[in-house]
Amino acid sequence: MIKHIVFWKLKDHAEGADRAANAIKLKALLDSCAAIVPGILAFEVAVAQPGLEATHDIVLYSEFDSRESLDAYQNHPEHVKIKPFFGAVREARQCMDYEI
Repeated sequence: MIKHIVFWKLKDHAEGADRAANAIKLKALLDSCAAIVPGILAFEVAVAQPGLEATHDIVLYSEFDSRESLDAYQNHPEHVKIKPFFGAVREARQCMDYEI
């Protein structure tokens, strides 16, 4: 199994919207990818919540049954088409994939 965890810190303003609006949009875009390929075992997207510690604005926690499934997800047209928006609104991105 491969775990794929990604954190995004967003710009204060980008693409005509503020950080909060872009966070909601990013969550919706990611949620639309939750079942685009076989082999996705877990897929959870969260937006930072007031009153709870967070150094980033959005997190994706996902599990895949194999590296091949993760690769299929990464290269799926539905996932690829959301990447430009992510690039436009993010200030920073942190990612870690690991196998267990």
